Amino acid sequence: EVSSAVDKIVAEMLTNYLEEHPNEAKQIVQKVLLAAKARQAAKKARELVQRKSPLGGSGLPGKLADCSSRNAEESELFLVEGDSAGGTAKQGRDRNFQAILPLRGKILNVEKAVSYKVFESDEIKNIYTALGVSVGTEEDSKELNLTKLRYHKVVIMTDADVDGSHITTLILTFFFRYMKEMIEKGYIYIATPPLYLLKKGNKEYYAWDDKHREEIAAELGNAQGKGFSVQRYKGLGEMNAEQLWDTTMNPEKRTLRQVTINNASEADRIFSMLMGDDVPPRREFIEKNAVYANIDA
Repeated sequence: EVSSAVDKIVAEMLTNYLEEHPNEAKQIVQKVLLAAKARQAAKKARELVQRKSPLGGSGLPGKLADCSSRNAEESELFLVEGDSAGGTAKQGRDRNFQAILPLRGKILNVEKAVSYKVFESDEIKNIYTALGVSVGTEEDSKELNLTKLRYHKVVIMTDADVDGSHITTLILTFFFRYMKEMIEKGYIYIATPPLYLLKKGNKEYYAWDDKHREEIAAELGNAQGKGFSVQRYKGLGEMNAEQLWDTTMNPEKRTLRQVTINNASEADRIFSMLMGDDVPPRREFIEKNAVYANIDA
């Protein structure tokens, strides 16, 4: 009875306060509606990202070119920048264990977005669905269930330029904020496509950065003393399927960089600085590190 009386008094005080402060009341209502919308979006996301049985319909993203293997430990999913590169990757892959999911443009910057906007993003929903993971309760929509994870190797494969690096960072931000366990288990990788193709006669040489290109050029010049051609890859789509397989997708030749978290608090700070709303720290970082970027003249 005492508790009921206290609740009644609190309710009357709150009612009086809201009547006397309409602006604050409006803000509270808006926050309540926003929270409700976020819960509805999280619930919808859970329904969409459940893995479907192959016998009951694919339920997978239309652009996903899945692999034939159902062994997650040997299966790889390549997140590829754009339909053009995605088409080349689909042609060049090993269909037995490599799946391709083209992503349209730059995915949502989850660092600046509220959670329900994240779950409303088509590209992000496609990633959830392709992976076969499910999200947690309405109270913790970032909690992951990896029991039906379909791939133990997720490879981010973007162009070897500034835009490609930006897309890679956006995808990594998403994994760090919403699928950190994937990183912690060592499932996330970054592909390293070549930046240059040097040709001399019928021989081809790939270079992964400017220094490597200069080294190859010096060797060719010193060894044979004749000219050679240099092609700068502006995107993965400029490679044919065989070239993309040989340089970037073939497990016997490729170089993958595994994403790890050595210092969680520092990683949290870096993602907030690079992708958040606070501009001055990001500007300072860019000024200090712009020299390391591959920027075309």
